[in-house]
Amino acid sequence: MSLFIPTYFAPISQYTEIIKSDNVTFEMEDNFQKQSYRNRCYIYNSNGKQMLNIPLNDKNKGTAKRKKTKDMMVKNDFPWQEHHLKSLQTAYRTSPFYEFYEDDLLSIFTKKYTFLQDVNIDTFLFITDALQINQQYSKTKKYILEENNDDFRKLADIKNQPKQSKKSYIQMFDDKHGYIDNLSTLDLLFMEGPNAISYLK
Repeated sequence: MSLFIPTYFAPISQYTEIIKSDNVTFEMEDNFQKQSYRNRCYIYNSNGKQMLNIPLNDKNKGTAKRKKTKDMMVKNDFPWQEHHLKSLQTAYRTSPFYEFYEDDLLSIFTKKYTFLQDVNIDTFLFITDALQINQQYSKTKKYILEENNDDFRKLADIKNQPKQSKKSYIQMFDDKHGYIDNLSTLDLLFMEGPNAISYLK
């Protein structure tokens, strides 16, 4: 069992481990942590690294105990899906493979969500389908305390990333800003297309 936390269009570091895993298990009982990949991802635009952040509902605040990630609700009175889609279109519409994946992406950005975890599971399903891997997953029913070599929950933490995840690949604006490591796996997909799976291996 390989243990992960569902994240929003997860970074390359997470999918490098997911494709090696025979059995992906998503931690559903963890406490939500701010400034993590649980509700944000990073892409490459003409100005460099850009964060796409899912706003969270105000109802998530003010509780006596910490809120579990699975209970976090998204804030839909702000058009975050429209904003994220436009940001991706602006950054990648001239990339080699953006059009190849655009129709499937639209389903995520037009679907109405209540819970953050549902968004993250859908982005996982989108990326595994785009990579053409039949990666099955299960969900925990209680919090798993023990850590072992197959515990990759720390990869949801922005501060717990590999110093250099993989070798470089051509990016949209690397002539202006240089190579940016460990962006969302979307960046790799839009640039490498079907070859992305070979890069992750």
